[in-house]
Amino acid sequence: MKNYFIKISLYAAFIFLITNCATFKKNNTITALKKASFSEEIDIYIPKNKSERKTFFKNSERETIWADSIYNKMSLQEKIGQLFMISAYSNKDSVHENTTKALIENYKIGGVIFFQGGPVRQAKLTNQYQSKAKVPLFIGLDAEWGLSMRLDSTYRYPWNMTLGAIQNLNLIENVGKNMASESKRMGIHFNFAPVLDINTNPKNPIIGNRSFGENKLNVGNKAVALMKGVQSQGVFSTGKHFPGHGDTSTDSHLTLPLVNFSKERIDLVELYPYKRMFDEGLVSVMVAHLNIPSLEPKENYPSSASYNVVTNLLQKQLGFDGLIFTDGLAMKAASNFKAPGDLELAALLAGNDILLCPEDIPIAVQKLETAYNDGVITEQRLSYSVKKILHYKFKAGLNKYKAIDIANLYNDINPSHNDALHYQLYENAITVLKNEKEILPIKNLDQKIAYVKLGDDVNSAFLTTLKKYTEVTEISNTDIASLNTELKKYNTVIIGFHKLNKTWEKQNFTETELLWLQKIAKHNKVILDIFTKPYSLLPITNFDDIDGLVVSYQNSDISQVVSAELLFGAIEAKGKLPVSINSSFHTNEGLSTKKLNRLGFTTPENEGMNPLILSKIDAIAQKAIDGKMTPGMQVLVARKGNVIFQKSYGYHTYDNTTKVLNSDLYDVASISKMISTLPNVMQLYDQNKVNLDTKLKKMVPLFAKTNKENINFKDLLTHYAGLQAWIPFYKATLDTENKPLEKYYNKIADSQFSTKVADGLFIRNDYHDTIMKIIANSPLSIKREYKYSDFTFIILKEYLERKTKKKLEVLSQKNFYSSLGMNNTLYNPLKKFDKNGIAPTEVDSYFRHQVVQGYVHDMAAAMEGGIAGHAGIFSNAMDVAKMMQLFLQKGNYGNRQYFSEKTFDAFNTSYYSSEGVHRGLGFDKRIGKEGSTCTCVSESSFGHTGFTGNIAWVDPETKIVYVFLSNRTYPEVSGEGNKLSKEKIREDIQQIIQEAIIK
Repeated sequence: MKNYFIKISLYAAFIFLITNCATFKKNNTITALKKASFSEEIDIYIPKNKSERKTFFKNSERETIWADSIYNKMSLQEKIGQLFMISAYSNKDSVHENTTKALIENYKIGGVIFFQGGPVRQAKLTNQYQSKAKVPLFIGLDAEWGLSMRLDSTYRYPWNMTLGAIQNLNLIENVGKNMASESKRMGIHFNFAPVLDINTNPKNPIIGNRSFGENKLNVGNKAVALMKGVQSQGVFSTGKHFPGHGDTSTDSHLTLPLVNFSKERIDLVELYPYKRMFDEGLVSVMVAHLNIPSLEPKENYPSSASYNVVTNLLQKQLGFDGLIFTDGLAMKAASNFKAPGDLELAALLAGNDILLCPEDIPIAVQKLETAYNDGVITEQRLSYSVKKILHYKFKAGLNKYKAIDIANLYNDINPSHNDALHYQLYENAITVLKNEKEILPIKNLDQKIAYVKLGDDVNSAFLTTLKKYTEVTEISNTDIASLNTELKKYNTVIIGFHKLNKTWEKQNFTETELLWLQKIAKHNKVILDIFTKPYSLLPITNFDDIDGLVVSYQNSDISQVVSAELLFGAIEAKGKLPVSINSSFHTNEGLSTKKLNRLGFTTPENEGMNPLILSKIDAIAQKAIDGKMTPGMQVLVARKGNVIFQKSYGYHTYDNTTKVLNSDLYDVASISKMISTLPNVMQLYDQNKVNLDTKLKKMVPLFAKTNKENINFKDLLTHYAGLQAWIPFYKATLDTENKPLEKYYNKIADSQFSTKVADGLFIRNDYHDTIMKIIANSPLSIKREYKYSDFTFIILKEYLERKTKKKLEVLSQKNFYSSLGMNNTLYNPLKKFDKNGIAPTEVDSYFRHQVVQGYVHDMAAAMEGGIAGHAGIFSNAMDVAKMMQLFLQKGNYGNRQYFSEKTFDAFNTSYYSSEGVHRGLGFDKRIGKEGSTCTCVSESSFGHTGFTGNIAWVDPETKIVYVFLSNRTYPEVSGEGNKLSKEKIREDIQQIIQEAIIK
């Protein structure tokens, strides 16, 4: 705790100085006193030293006046009523609600602890209950992992045991802040958290995942951080379950657990977190119902009713003077001890301030009134607890109580930034325990990877994210022998163990699953990733056959996404195990893994983007669909190496039958140039096999002795060579009715007609030569100027295949797609994918006379069998983004350098910008009204568009990758032209992306 200053009245400062003058000689308080009048407020120093601070934290003048005035006006019943906090639910009927109101009104109850229900219902009930209270109520909630522990429709934070794996305490403090701000919005004053129990017993039936772990230092550090976050927002933390419930084998809800340790052991271990928390300003403590013979010699005497535990140990020995709660008095560990009334009296006499969840309020109140009248409870004892409660009600602001505003409550307690923190938590929690031969992260994506699911909970986020990195095949079988036979085809097997979060005690492997795991690991290279408690690994006595072992702790969508990222190196492993797993793995073990610069996934906030602004993309997408500019689309935004927005909109066609999925393929048209032909050319340039001055006649001898022979490499790629834009080659192969001539086409494939153009249409194999000759003999522009031409990349394909002696589709697959994990990027996708997963691009009534789906839209590329230098690639936004990220990282992806940074810079230069030509070598760099983008991107940005309605663009200054894919040509409304372009849909989305950057 750091020294800091607060404002207090001058009168309080004066009184304080009289009694503590020596302590504060070193600060400026005395000087301030000399200059100020008694009516002013001044800054006063609060010391770091515990004893000095404790003296200072005596109640303020106003607080004392308020508490005393309330107390002095109270009847005996009203005073006794303050000692009770009763149970309430927002998911029960009106009988329960009316009973609760009657208890508050008739017995002057001091507080309510809510259990199951919903947030709006609870808020409304809170307002109703508060209206019945003469003195405003304390409202409490068990929110150990947020409001979701009790309330539906609220945010669920990770368990304490998951947080226990995190080394960054600032993240834990942020969890506390977020949880507290949501609690405060709900009118809650006490969060009965954090759990300070040190879970040294793996078989503990009630604590388990609620504990930060089995190491006292770890528990202390995490608990202090969480408490600081909670209390910084004006909500009180309650440390529990004093003096320690971590090493018990029974549930205190059902029976009285035995803690059979010596005083010395308890002091050394169980009490350690409490001492830390007291030093840091913990407001309240909950005392457990435990049988601790070393602390309370009376046989089977619960600690909550023990004067030795509550007063002698907690208050006198440890010096705690905050509020003290009992654990729930209806729990069998307490209720079996004494009857209602007698139990509450024993708990109060033991030294507790607030009696939690009593079974019978009327009997308990009557019992305490009788005890007071009989002198068993003294006025001093009663006033001590009641005045303490009133003081904390003042600190909670209940002296100026305001009802909860119901408006916008749901959105306020479910802010979007919660997911941002959630991602950070799992990025820091997930723990790698084994990494034989550095199997993690998976570096080689050009291998066969299988996934096998164990457990009975969902796994879709994990499997979907795995597949975003490379091709991963899910294998399942009811027979282990058959399963292992199938797995022989794969190089690596990822086993995901997925169990439902709600059932902590049921998160173990079944005997069958353990047997399957053993047999799969025996015969395969295995990575086991468990989305459950670390203790589920306890039955595994030998981990020798498991090559990679990852503990992901919980089975949420975010944990699954982040764990998949870790497996493929988008993030590094940082977590440390919070508990031991037999003798195999010990607390604080956790291996680091390398981070590969592959695309990861997170929320916009984590990369400095505003999600509310990004959400405006939805409206623009809908505008395009409603305006028949395109039936559907994919939009992806990545920043700083993480995908922060990926959505699909609309349908494959306007009949609205097939929804667009993120995995669907689109014909990317001219983007093919940039993500297929161009990177292959860049590699040859990088190898000095071509340079800016290389002449076309040298690259492709066909062009020798033509008007194009002296076109150099630079002019060719900047579209400054004077080539024609395009030639409709197909027209020369049609009859007068625009039907394919038999001279050029066949309906079935044979030795002369094996180049497939579309369904039931094959072109002569030698027609490629005709196309090249037509290009070679075509005229050039008389004037030297910029003119975009498809011929450039048709020629470059010829050059690549001649130079490498390999086909373009082979080059792209081998040199890039396989190792980048671009398994959804290819020519002629029907060879691999089902037609239903490919968006159609056209209803062709002029050439192929059919719906074009799975075949390239571009006619010249179709005549090349679907494989051309300028068109033909099918892909999805995720795959395109990988190549764009490679460009953003100047040739590096997955820690592999595909070409040098120098080469990339050479290709991303506008060589003729002085002449108004804003093109790099193959990259479009045009910005603004005449270009491909909005004016909002930087001049260093680059990318390409596609005729079918696409754009892929990178801005190095903001580190943003933007991909938009559509099939706006299906069908293009007659006479309206390219409405998608005219309405600047792609540019408007890009504008929103730039506006979303948080300055």
